[in-house]
Amino acid sequence: MPIAFRFLIVGLILLLIDWYFYQSVIVVMKGASLSKRNLVFYIYWGITLFSALTLVSTLFIPLADWPKFVRVYVFAFVVMLLISKLIGSVFIALDDIIRLFRWVGSFLVKPAHADAIAGEVVKQGISRIEFLNRIAIGMAALPFVSFLYGMAKGAFDYKIHHVKMVLPKLPSSFNGLKIVQISDIHSGSFVSTSPLESAVKLINEQKPDVVFFTGDLVNDRSSEMEPFMNVLNKINAPYGVYSTLGNHDYGDYVTWESQEAKFNNLEQLKKVHAELGWKLLMNEHVTLKKGEEEIAVIGIENWGDKLHFPKYGDMAKAYAGAEKYPVKLLLSHDPSHWSNQVKNEYNDIDVTFSGHTHGFQFGIEIPGFKWSPSQYVYKQWAGLYKDPVTQQHLYVNRGLGFLGYPGRVGIMPEITVMELYNV
Repeated sequence: MPIAFRFLIVGLILLLIDWYFYQSVIVVMKGASLSKRNLVFYIYWGITLFSALTLVSTLFIPLADWPKFVRVYVFAFVVMLLISKLIGSVFIALDDIIRLFRWVGSFLVKPAHADAIAGEVVKQGISRIEFLNRIAIGMAALPFVSFLYGMAKGAFDYKIHHVKMVLPKLPSSFNGLKIVQISDIHSGSFVSTSPLESAVKLINEQKPDVVFFTGDLVNDRSSEMEPFMNVLNKINAPYGVYSTLGNHDYGDYVTWESQEAKFNNLEQLKKVHAELGWKLLMNEHVTLKKGEEEIAVIGIENWGDKLHFPKYGDMAKAYAGAEKYPVKLLLSHDPSHWSNQVKNEYNDIDVTFSGHTHGFQFGIEIPGFKWSPSQYVYKQWAGLYKDPVTQQHLYVNRGLGFLGYPGRVGIMPEITVMELYNV
């Protein structure tokens, strides 16, 4: 099916949703003056026309050629409007279904009572439709306002999560080792350097001994990092910064002019890590040494067991030779790696550091309770987890940046501070 035809079908469906939702606007505005109703009409359909033109324009101008602000925020605004109208339409549809069943039911009762029941249906239907249409608009406005707040405030509301970890085999010279973990920067989603400058300041204020970055430095292309080199290279730690790759770092989600171009993009991204002063671990391990004591830091390429994410990681290669160290810390972008390979085959890995999920950038976190749509895909999606049998730990960082929706609602961007102790 030609892309233009598919686009037309989708466009007609979206127009139908817009028209359907607008019926609730008409009901709510029926008591307003003509001038107010006209104003609402022009605003509503003007925004709808703008949204339609924005989407149609992608047929003629590749999305990658749009200014970053438009790509990140204007398209998010259009999608947020659509989601909000869909939510509101559910409540309108609910009322329509109820009234349909009542109308059908009126034909099934005794004729002597039919007129009375039909009159009651109309009487109740009028009050009910007014009420439910107001609810529909309110339920559409609630997520839209939440999304806007998440863009304006939540996206850069960095939260520091403190974790204390007891590892009985930790050498005494490493007692109190402070690790800062960051993940999922997605530099291509930032339109200015200011937010990341604030994040780097917070990272350095924690005075970490070592920093771990667990993947997705870019959305797709290594060039996304160009404006941020002189920001992220200011992350400092005595034992350095160790990094690994995430699924987005390989450029798998864009169309390249050739395989060579894709390969070169990845090679350039590896150079970016080096130029930042970060040690990129590509299926390998290094050691941290204090005096005569050492612990291992293992890093593998992306290894995913959900949604057909690729398995570039080679754990056997990365682990080889690390057996002799008393404590082993693993950097692995996707948390499904922990539950599907690490626990089963490498049960002497003490702590695995992951990211990837972003906590869906949406959810609820209050003391003693957390929820996010992410949990329906990943059993381990945010925070600290421990296997009761192997006693291994997994920490899933909620991510520093964002992707798709340029904001955060309920699940804030995270800087993790983990301190290791042996008692």
